[in-house]
Amino acid sequence: MFSSIAPLARHNPFCAPHFQLVQDGVRKRPAEPAEALTTRRGLAAASADEEYSCEYGSLKFYALCGVGGVLSCGLTHTGVVPLDLVKCRMQVDPQKYKSIFNGFSVTINEDGVRGLAKGWAPTFIGYSMQGLCKFGFYEVFKILYGNMLGEENAYLWRTSLYLAASASAEFFADIALAPMEAAKVRIQTQPGYANTLRQALPKMFAEEGIWAFYKGVAPLWMRQIPYTMMKFACFERTVEALYKYVVPKPRSECTKGEQLIVTFVAGYIAGVFCAIVSHPADSVVSVLNKEKGSSASQVLMRLGFKGVWKGLFARIIMIGTLTALQWFIYDSVKVYFRLPRPPPPEMPESLKKKLGLTE
Repeated sequence: MFSSIAPLARHNPFCAPHFQLVQDGVRKRPAEPAEALTTRRGLAAASADEEYSCEYGSLKFYALCGVGGVLSCGLTHTGVVPLDLVKCRMQVDPQKYKSIFNGFSVTINEDGVRGLAKGWAPTFIGYSMQGLCKFGFYEVFKILYGNMLGEENAYLWRTSLYLAASASAEFFADIALAPMEAAKVRIQTQPGYANTLRQALPKMFAEEGIWAFYKGVAPLWMRQIPYTMMKFACFERTVEALYKYVVPKPRSECTKGEQLIVTFVAGYIAGVFCAIVSHPADSVVSVLNKEKGSSASQVLMRLGFKGVWKGLFARIIMIGTLTALQWFIYDSVKVYFRLPRPPPPEMPESLKKKLGLTE
């Protein structure tokens, strides 16, 4: 029976960890017991062969994924603080900051080169916390929801699975991000308000209390949840498509370096779509955190359709690069810690039989 399936499997990039494992370029036969064909059990059984550092879905696995999220989000967002600063200023004061290059020029003329680094501390802290929750909880919810759906439905509805898992993870990630995001926007967009995080936090609390740090959480959900859903679902499906239509050999035959290149390309493609779907809410967040006493709906009405798209080009460059680097760093951390890295999913044998694809 295996000989008849092998040609089909060889040309299908949706190779799942619970059907086949590849080591040293040799394709191993699929696991035999049908009841053992689940992602978690298959990866656990394979850990000895692949020398994984932990079991797929274990607490150590989730913790190290969280570490990958901290590094991927914290480092990348901090690295593009100058571009983010100009983007935020274009959103809240488009008359003064007319374009990306004009925004950089005006900022350097007024504050010097050091002025481009304003807000780096809340950016690093806030997005590190967000990355911890975003990537760590995504792995948790993906496995949880996948087990709830069952093997066949998890494959058939995998895009919905990615969307649901990423949305759930981002809900908690934004709660962790909100205080630092509010401080960052105040520092970057209100000249003279505060130059450091230590100055901004007590001043914000004295003016508006704890509400100052969380009044932007709802707009953050509006911006970040669609962004993250696109980021994860588009990435996962783009990886599938790249291995199917672009990469000239199966993922199992690619080196770790080649796999990371695919990860980077898929991440950049996903990032472009992320920037577009989340930009209107991003504009609202920037204005809302600058102004006291305004609501998200009031800001949205005042900006209008044209206003919410200000700074989109800068954000596409920033988010495309960010997303690509984040996925690259995250996947590199998994490689470094020898974590299980399931390949794109393959149709379960039981479903193949139902569809008459196997004898």
